[in-house]
Amino acid sequence: MKVFRMAALLAVLAGPAYAQAPHINLLQDGPSKTEDEKAADAERERAYKDTLKKIPDAKTANDPWGGMRSDPPKPAAPKAATSTKKTKTGTAAN
Repeated sequence: MKVFRMAALLAVLAGPAYAQAPHINLLQDGPSKTEDEKAADAERERAYKDTLKKIPDAKTANDPWGGMRSDPPKPAAPKAATSTKKTKTGTAAN
């Protein structure tokens, strides 16, 4: 009876360790493509790369209000560590 209990205990403890084992891909590469499908994929990839080459590089920032400002925008100043006390407005009727 002790042997059965020890075997059950080892089986329960080995379960989580077995779950961490590397998984095996049973399909490997999947179904192979035909020559026509490979040619179509190559043509599609070539057309995609050609299309990417036609996109012009953006050299200027798109700022429609850029001409309206007299000076460039200032970077955000770091907040000072001053504590301000908030006051309530209105009347306090006690």
